Amino acid sequence: MQQPLQTGNTARTTTDEVIKDIDLSGKIIIITGGAAGLGLETTKTLAKAGAAIIIPVRNPAKAQASLAGISNVELYPASFDLSDRNTIKSFCQWFQKTHQKLDILINGAGIMATPLSRDSFGNELQIATNYLGHFFLTKALLPELKNANGARVVHLTSRAHWFSPFHFEDPNFIDTPYDKWVAYGQSKTAVSLLSVALDELYKKDNIRSFAVHPGSIVTNLSHNLTDEELSAMGAINKNGERGYDSYNNEHKTIKEGAATIVWCAVSPQLAGYGGVYCENADIAPLATDDSDRIGVKPWAIDKEAALTLWEKTPHLFK
Repeated sequence: MQQPLQTGNTARTTTDEVIKDIDLSGKIIIITGGAAGLGLETTKTLAKAGAAIIIPVRNPAKAQASLAGISNVELYPASFDLSDRNTIKSFCQWFQKTHQKLDILINGAGIMATPLSRDSFGNELQIATNYLGHFFLTKALLPELKNANGARVVHLTSRAHWFSPFHFEDPNFIDTPYDKWVAYGQSKTAVSLLSVALDELYKKDNIRSFAVHPGSIVTNLSHNLTDEELSAMGAINKNGERGYDSYNNEHKTIKEGAATIVWCAVSPQLAGYGGVYCENADIAPLATDDSDRIGVKPWAIDKEAALTLWEKTPHLFK
């Protein structure tokens, strides 16, 4: 299935174009990271289309200000931390008390290129937050996803998966020297493999899963990077501010970046599809030439690796 559909969409396609003529009334959606950056744009778009949006965040007070004035949004009132399994469990129990189904789960929250840190179990923090937290969240919500009888799960990965395959032998950098970009890349590969495994295991329950590369967008996700690092990436504009002077297939505005997230969540063009990696509001091609800067590396959609990771995650991590 990892072949473009020739949807007619491009890197310039926006959330407004993707959601046009789509009515989400009666749909229930959870969005992690739904109060900032790409997640906030996704929230606005899906809520405007009539869906009921539920958002768990680390700092509810801060998120409340960001979400002010947006209809159809419910903010989980307690702190939610993807690196803390107790908060994941509490959120799921809270959701399940009042909801029997979940139509769409968007696993969008994450961290990037952080100094070496570990969660309370000793797991490297980027893999713990970006992958493990969403693994446990998704598994806990499987009953509600099944009840939707047509659920979609959207996982926010990144072109950064090119930096590293998943290292089954030492995913927590216990014996391997830590590199923040390798760790970030590995976590995003793991997220893509999570999407593949989920789709393979639960498509029989009418749950389909998609991995999304949104493009390069300057948001608060880059707060751990210095201006010098961002400048080397071309992400400091002519005014000395964090951002781009011009846009291309990779560099995008927030509305353009969130378009593929929304497309994977709701587009009828994906009916019958799942377990694929998407970019530019289409299924991405396989990456065969690094100079092209498009597509997905085979290691991020490897079905055998995906199912192995799903099975071994409770043993690979504490």
